[in-house]
Amino acid sequence: MNIFFAGAVRGGRAHQAKYPHVVEVLKKYGTVFSDHIADSEMTDFGETDLTKEEIHDREVTSLEKSDVVVAEVSTPSLGVGYIIAQGLNLGKRVVCLYHGSDTYKLSAMIKGNEKVEVYTYEEGDNLEELVGKIFE
Repeated sequence: MNIFFAGAVRGGRAHQAKYPHVVEVLKKYGTVFSDHIADSEMTDFGETDLTKEEIHDREVTSLEKSDVVVAEVSTPSLGVGYIIAQGLNLGKRVVCLYHGSDTYKLSAMIKGNEKVEVYTYEEGDNLEELVGKIFE
C-alpha cells in the first residue's frame, strides 16, 4: 500500500515531534510518501532548497500514486487542507489523526465531511493499535 503522509510545515511545527512516530507506524503498512515532513531539522520555512513549483509537483505526483492519505491535523495548515481536498478529489481514502480528546478546534470542513475519517489520540495512547484498527 502507498501512503501519503501530510503534516504541517509552514503552518507551524508545534506537533512535529509526533510525526516521526506516526511515520514509523505507517511504514509497517506500506510505503510512506512525504515522510520528510517528519524531519525535525525542517524549519517552519520548509524545504528552502526547492522551488515552490518543485515541491507542489512532487507532492501532487506522490499523492496520485498513493492509495490512502494520512494527515496529522492537530496543527492547522493550508497545505494539509489542500492535500486532503486533492486526495478526496482523486478518490483516495483520507484518514486524519488529531492529537487530543476533543476535536472542537479542528475545522468543520474536515470533521464535517463524511468522507474524511477522523481519529483522536492522546499522549501515551498506543498509536500502533489505533493505526492497526484503521487499516484492518
